[in-house]
Amino acid sequence: MFHLASAVFWTVVQPFNLVGLLIAAAVVAALIRWRKLSITLGTLAFLVVALAGWTTFGALLLHPLEGRFQRPDPAPQHVDGIVVLGGGFEGAVNLSRGGYELNDSGDRFVEAAILARRYPQARVLISGGSGSVFLAGEGDADTAPRLLTGLGVPPERIELEDESRDTFENARLSFAMAKPRPGEMWLLVTSAFHMPRAVGAFRQAGFDVVPWPADYKTTGRERPGLTDDNVLDSLRNTSIAVREWIGLAAYRLMGRSSAILPALEGGDPAAPIQP
Repeated sequence: MFHLASAVFWTVVQPFNLVGLLIAAAVVAALIRWRKLSITLGTLAFLVVALAGWTTFGALLLHPLEGRFQRPDPAPQHVDGIVVLGGGFEGAVNLSRGGYELNDSGDRFVEAAILARRYPQARVLISGGSGSVFLAGEGDADTAPRLLTGLGVPPERIELEDESRDTFENARLSFAMAKPRPGEMWLLVTSAFHMPRAVGAFRQAGFDVVPWPADYKTTGRERPGLTDDNVLDSLRNTSIAVREWIGLAAYRLMGRSSAILPALEGGDPAAPIQP
């Protein structure tokens, strides 16, 4: 129920869809001669487009998410396992064509392949079923082996968790499959903007992981004002950021995470996690 409700809610509040709904409502208001309401709704639609597409608003919302967790420096000498979260493939295309087409978050799987080669003894656990509600697609755990084996990861090292539909289920089902022993080091690979919610969910599930963020969407140096990026990228950043902040709040309210922004190891909000 949570998965369906969140998908429906996001369909409504996603900035581009929200603009469409506001414009449609403005047209209806104009047709029934509610002139002031029509002007108000049309103005709101314009402001959403201007803020999301022509300014650095989205990038600024992403900064605290992407900067929350850093890769351990120096890198650990030994790693027992690598968990990579799904969300990096074009599921509908791959279901139809049988390939491994990557989307904007595909870097997480490229990074997973690099880590698998760097740590040849580490287990590689791919977590991600088909989380799509409105469009049929192949789960990332089904697609990933084709890509990873093509990049040189032996198939016998790859473990697949293909039941999860969201981050909370990623954490719970990955923990059940990995069965990590005390003292083992497991890296968690996902997009940098998604890492705070993922870390919160994994901690809540009792899975002690070391964040290894990938797939950054910003430089981290953007300042308030007009964007230098193109409009579509700015809209994408705003959509990603709004969705992630809503997700963080929802996970906290539902007890899926102990905090909106999980604390860093040791409780110091300014220090990176160390291996």
